[in-house]
Amino acid sequence: MSAGQVRDRYAVVGNPVAHSKSPYIHAQFAAATGEPVEYDRLLAPLDGFVEHVQAFRAAGGRGLNVTVPFKLEAHALADRLSPRAAAAGAVNTLRFDEDGIFGDNTDGFGLVRDIEVNLGVSLKGARVLLLGAGGAARGVVLPMLERLPREITIVNRTAQKAHALVEQFEGAAREVGCLINGGGPDAVFRDPIDSKPYDVIVNATAGSLDAALPECDARAFGSGTLAYDMMYGAEPTVFMRHAESLGARASDGLGMLVEQAAESFFVWRGVRPEGAPVLATLRKQLAAQA
Repeated sequence: MSAGQVRDRYAVVGNPVAHSKSPYIHAQFAAATGEPVEYDRLLAPLDGFVEHVQAFRAAGGRGLNVTVPFKLEAHALADRLSPRAAAAGAVNTLRFDEDGIFGDNTDGFGLVRDIEVNLGVSLKGARVLLLGAGGAARGVVLPMLERLPREITIVNRTAQKAHALVEQFEGAAREVGCLINGGGPDAVFRDPIDSKPYDVIVNATAGSLDAALPECDARAFGSGTLAYDMMYGAEPTVFMRHAESLGARASDGLGMLVEQAAESFFVWRGVRPEGAPVLATLRKQLAAQA
């Protein structure tokens, strides 16, 4: 990219947004790929999301990453949705096309790619336990199903919400030959007598934000289990520490953040940057804060 080249404008929109690592991540992607991208933060008032998006677009903006609390509003604003955004019911990536606004959700893709590529755990034929049934969980089920797991069990404190998710994805699971089931915390094992550890356990609850542990049978964790927390911080989360105490391997969601950003970059530019080098740098930065 030459010094005088006009750069296309992108940003992350949210409230709050000052803490976002997205500008750093996308600056690294732009440098690595040579794509003429300029990326900023956009703080939108809680009641002014649509106006801020339209103003950014009118000023020549090409796309946005959307973070809390605007992912549902972004879903409503989009003229067209990707299948994964439609399934998630939420949008974290907006692309401004000549014929309207395209909405996508790259969170689930980011999770799957981090698990399979960065952590080296294949989801094909795996038994997966998903803790939580909110927006974060809903966004990852379809991308997981595309990797052909053998079984996905969704467990939530409110069993009704887990049942609703199971119902939503039953058809897609059937198509790929995956057993999907779930309910309250007692649904971790359909047959408590034959209780084997899961291959992958994903904590999609917000519990780690306030150091709360999701309710989960300790027998779900074993030495062959990857316990993945979608949250991340300078220190291991309470869920990660719990999983490790039960003999499992644990990971946080920093890689998911980087990989969902790489997929957003691909949605915008048609070029997929490598996430691993950026992830390694962010890990060093986090370790320095610990």
